[in-house]
Amino acid sequence: MRRPRIALLEAAHNDDNNLRNFRRELDADLVEFDAANGDLPASTAGYDAIVITGSRASVYWDETWIDPLIEFIATAVDDGLPALGVCYGHQALAEALGGRVAGMDDFELGYNEIERVGDDELFAGIDERFTVFTSHGDTVVDLPPGAELLARNDHGVHAFRKGHAWGVQFHPEYDMQTAREIAEDKREQVGDAQVDAVLESITPDAYEAACEAKGLFENFTQYVREVTAEKNRAEATA
Repeated sequence: MRRPRIALLEAAHNDDNNLRNFRRELDADLVEFDAANGDLPASTAGYDAIVITGSRASVYWDETWIDPLIEFIATAVDDGLPALGVCYGHQALAEALGGRVAGMDDFELGYNEIERVGDDELFAGIDERFTVFTSHGDTVVDLPPGAELLARNDHGVHAFRKGHAWGVQFHPEYDMQTAREIAEDKREQVGDAQVDAVLESITPDAYEAACEAKGLFENFTQYVREVTAEKNRAEATA
C-alpha cells in the first residue's frame, strides 16, 4: 500500500522544530504549505489527508491568513479528507467545524496528565491517563456540533473527533529540544518561576512517558490508508 500523501498546513511560520517534528512522526509523503504566510493548497485534489500544526497565533486574531486557513480546513473536511489538528491546529479545526475557542485565565505549560474519555481508534494503545507536553493559553470552549469529546484535563478539552477529523490540544510531536525552547520562549508570558520549574521537569524519563502519545500519529496514518483504500475500491467499482 502506498504512503499517504498529506498536506501539512504549517502555521508556525516555518519554525525548524515544528517541521522537523512532524517530518519525523508522520509516516507519509508530506507536501508542506506555509499557511501562516497565506500558502495553501489550490484544492483538496491529490491529497489523502491534512494535518494542521501549532502556532503562536490565536484563531480569533485579526490576521489575513487565518480566515482562509479555517475556510480551507472546512472545505477539506467537507470533501471527506481525514484531518488532524495539533494545538493551534486543534483550535482552528474546532472553529472550522462550528466550535468556539477562547482565551484561558492561565497558561498550561509543561508535561501534564490527560484523561482519555471513551475509546477511539486515534488513541488505540494509549492509556486512559497519559502524559504529554502542553503549551497553550487558548482552549476549545464549545465543541463543534456533533463532535465527540475524547480527552480532557482541568484546563479543558484536549481532544475531540467529528467524522474523519480529530483535534488534539497537546503536542505529541515534541522532542526534548522543542520542549525546552518552547518553555524558554514563554518567560515574558508566564514568568521565570513557572518556566524554570518546567525546564527542570523536562527529563528523559518525562519525555519517555510522553512518547506513548506519539502512537496517535501511527493510528492516524493507518486510518488515512484505510480511508484511501476504501475510496479507491469504490471508484474502481463505480
